[in-house]
Amino acid sequence: MRVGVVGGGQLGRMLALAGHPLGITVTTLDPNPASPAAQVAPAISGAYGDLDALAELARACDVATYEFENVPVDAARFLATRVPVHPDPTALEAAQDRLAEKTLFTEVGLPVPPFAPVDDLGSLRAAIEGIGLPAVLKTRRLGYDGKGQFVLRDALRADDAWRAVGEQPSILERFVAFRRELSVVAARDADGAIASYPLVGNEHRDGILRISRAPADVGAGIRAAADAHARAVLERLGYVGVLAIELFDVDGELFANEMAPRVHNSGHWTIEGASTSQFEQHLRAVCGFPLGEVSPRGTSAMVNLVGALPTTTDVLAVPGAHLHLYGKEPRPSRKVGHVTIVADDTAAREDALARLLPLIPEA
Repeated sequence: MRVGVVGGGQLGRMLALAGHPLGITVTTLDPNPASPAAQVAPAISGAYGDLDALAELARACDVATYEFENVPVDAARFLATRVPVHPDPTALEAAQDRLAEKTLFTEVGLPVPPFAPVDDLGSLRAAIEGIGLPAVLKTRRLGYDGKGQFVLRDALRADDAWRAVGEQPSILERFVAFRRELSVVAARDADGAIASYPLVGNEHRDGILRISRAPADVGAGIRAAADAHARAVLERLGYVGVLAIELFDVDGELFANEMAPRVHNSGHWTIEGASTSQFEQHLRAVCGFPLGEVSPRGTSAMVNLVGALPTTTDVLAVPGAHLHLYGKEPRPSRKVGHVTIVADDTAAREDALARLLPLIPEA
């Protein structure tokens, strides 16, 4: 089986690595000829909207997918005229526009913070009046790892907020005083079977995910609600592949933050910590293979390597630690790898984390 992946970053790299044991050949398309994925698998160098490059990718695969949500929708639709594309480009389209995304969540019964579209300074002021403060102004398109956002606590700073997001179409979303951020990573196949991984607890700093713990320490009710929300979105979209939804836990009620129509950073722990990794699961789904088991192997943590690399020997000396480097040159705020810890119980996991974290530099 041959899978084409639009995007050659670390997610494309890990998809390619997951495909090898299954006899799946992954070919990626990326503007960077030395992308992380190109270091481990066949690659086509070209812009994501380059029709000739897309046609070449289509000839090299039996099914296509993508590794990040900002792939041009027209590119995905172009591919879909030549080979099956999973997830469907409609999922990509919804995830690229925060207004469409929030509307989708509302339609399937997934609670979201109050929000309003903002098209100019006047509508921003009106949204402030309607929603109240504090609130977060977010660009409707693009923006990740905290980019394209402005936390607004004073209505007098409306002009500053509007300039900060580039004076472009946005949404104003009521600030949620959440207890913690969780994420649910789930997969659906073409026959409608769904498998959800254990809920994950996430810690962010400066808008970037730093640590994930799985399974999250939550009650059965929250787990069931997260699984139900994931199922509702997957079924509404007729989705095939892995989907992640970031959630805010507000006094036991879950509010949706955003979704990613792809494998997700908070699912990296599954490589060593689950019966089937999210990367293998995504390939299984898009290739028409049965979904794998999602049960955890003990308890896990994932630590992102951001901006700088640790000493390999030091990391590997930590019990249960598994190092993943992405083949990227370190620079500030750039994700250059991750470390997974797998342990028999929570206490052992936290002991290993306490040994690991001082070894992780930041730049």
